[in-house]
Amino acid sequence: MKKMTGAQAIVKCLQEEGVNLIFGFPGGAVIDLYDELLDSDITHVLVRHEQGAIHAADGYARATGGVGVALLTSGPGATNGVTGIATAYMDSIPLVVLTGQVPRALIGNDAFQEVDIVGITRPCTKHNYLVKDPADLVPVLREAFYLAASGRPGPVLIDLPKDVVASKVNFPEKKKIKMQTYQPNYEPHPGQVEKACRAMLKAKSPVLYVGGGVILSNANKELTELAKKLSIPVTMTLMGLGGFPGTDPLSLGMLGMHGTYAANMAVAKSDLLIAVGARFDDRVTGRLDAFAPHAKIIHIDIDPTSISKNVGVDIPIVADCKLALQAMNTWFDRLKDFDPKDFAARHQPWIERIDVWQQEHPLTYHDEGDIIKPQYVVEKLNELTGGDAIIATEVGQNQMWAAQFYKFNKPRHLLTSGGLGTMGYGLPAAIGAKLAYPNATVIDIAGDGSIQMNIQELATAKQWGAPVKIAILNNGYLGMVRQWQELFYNRRYSATVMEVTPDFVELAKAYGAVGLRAKTKDEVEPVIKEALATDNLVIMDFIVNREEGVYPMVPAGKATTEMLLV
Repeated sequence: MKKMTGAQAIVKCLQEEGVNLIFGFPGGAVIDLYDELLDSDITHVLVRHEQGAIHAADGYARATGGVGVALLTSGPGATNGVTGIATAYMDSIPLVVLTGQVPRALIGNDAFQEVDIVGITRPCTKHNYLVKDPADLVPVLREAFYLAASGRPGPVLIDLPKDVVASKVNFPEKKKIKMQTYQPNYEPHPGQVEKACRAMLKAKSPVLYVGGGVILSNANKELTELAKKLSIPVTMTLMGLGGFPGTDPLSLGMLGMHGTYAANMAVAKSDLLIAVGARFDDRVTGRLDAFAPHAKIIHIDIDPTSISKNVGVDIPIVADCKLALQAMNTWFDRLKDFDPKDFAARHQPWIERIDVWQQEHPLTYHDEGDIIKPQYVVEKLNELTGGDAIIATEVGQNQMWAAQFYKFNKPRHLLTSGGLGTMGYGLPAAIGAKLAYPNATVIDIAGDGSIQMNIQELATAKQWGAPVKIAILNNGYLGMVRQWQELFYNRRYSATVMEVTPDFVELAKAYGAVGLRAKTKDEVEPVIKEALATDNLVIMDFIVNREEGVYPMVPAGKATTEMLLV
C-alpha cells in the first residue's frame, strides 16, 4: 500500500467515488486539502456562505440522484452549514460533508475555531465521524459514501482534524462494505406483496399516496405502470411531485394543508390508501383521527421506523419502493384473467366522483385586471418552459404556488425544502442543479423575503457560470406568516412587513446579472420570454398582489376535509 498524505487520500477517495464537483469555503483547518484539490480534476465551487455550499450540494444531489459533497472549515464554517445539513436530513438527501477540525491535541481545549460539530450534528445526520486515527481515514470516507446513498439516504458528516489531514496514511484496496449494525432491506416480502395486491383487487375507491421515496428510488415508471394498470388515482406530497405525471388524468395533484380539494376529499373517502415512500407528515394528514378514516392502509417504505410512526397501517412493506412496485406489477401480470379494462370499469364511479370534486373546486384564483397574481406567474412559467424546467423554490407562499400551478411531469425537476422548510434554500440549490445540467433551464421561484436569506450566492452563480433564472414573487411581506396573521390574528401584521426591500433590478446589475421587472399582468409574459432567451443570470421581479393567499388551506388542528377555499 502506497503512503500518501491524508489530503491526497481524501482527494483520491473522492475521485474513486466519481465526484467531479464539490461546494465549499476554505479556512485554515482545511487549507492542506484545498491545496491538494488544485492538483486534481475535481472542480471546487467557491460559495459565499457555508449554508449555500450545503444547499448547492443538496440541489446537485436531488437533480442528479448522486451524492452531493461539501467542504467546510472548522468552527463557524462548520456551524454555518448546520441548517443545510438539517434540510437534507429531513428530506433524506444523500450528502457527504467534510469539515475541518483543530489538531487532535487541541480538541477540548477551546482552541481557535474549535467546535464539537459531531455533537452538534448528531441529531440531523444519518451518521457522523470524527477521524481520530489516520489509519481510519480512507475506510471512513468509503463508508460515508455508502451510508449516504444506501437504504434511506441522508447526510453523513466527517470531521477531519488538521493533523490527520497532514499525516501520512495508507490507501488500502477498496472492498465491499459490510456493516453488522446497518443492513437495509431492499427486497419486499412476497407474502406482504400478495396481501397488498389482494387488497387492491377488492378496493372500490383506492388512492395512491406518493412521497419523496418514489423520487429517491427512481420508481416513477413502476408507479405510473401500477396506477394505469389498475386505474388508481394518484396524489403526491410536496416531495413526491414529479413521481407521477402532473398532467395525467389520474393525477390529483398535491394533498395536505395546501393540497387540492379533490386530493384531500379522495383520501378522506377512500377505502384503500396505498402509501409509497411517504411518511404521513403532519402537513399531509391534518388532524390524525380524521385522516383516511375509512381506508385500509398499505405502506411501502425502506425505513422500518417510518412504518406506523404517525398513522397505523394494515399492510406494511419494508422495501425499496422501486422493487416493491415492480413486484406488485409482476404479481398482477401473472394473475389469471387479469384485464386492466376490468379495473377501469370497476373504478369508473370512483373516478367520476373525483371528477365532480375537481370541477366543483379546481385550483384557481380571482383575476383582478392588470394586477399580477402570483399564480398567474407560475402558470406562465409552466407554459413558456413547456413544463420541462428544473424548478427550485424558496419557502413560503412562493413554494406552495409553485407546487400547485407548475405541472411536474418528471422526477427530480422540483428542488424544495419540504421537511425543514428552509428559507434561502432555492438559489443555491438551483446553482447546484444548473452546474450538474448546464443545458437545462433552471428557475428559482422565490419570495422577496426568502431570496434575501442567501442572496449573496448570486456571486457564486455568476463566477461559476450558472445562469439560473430567479422569479421573485414580490409582495412586500413575509407572505405565509402574513396570511396566518390575516386569517387568525385579526390582520395584526407583526414583523411581517418588508418595509425596506432592495431594488432587485439594480441588485442584479451589481452582480453582473440582468434585472427585469413586471408591474402589470401584460408585462409578465414578455419578461419571462426575455429571461429565458438571455444567456446570463437573470432576476425577474414580479410586483404581485400584496395580500394574495394560498388556497386551499387546512387550518392547524383541522381535518383535511375542513379546507378554506378561494
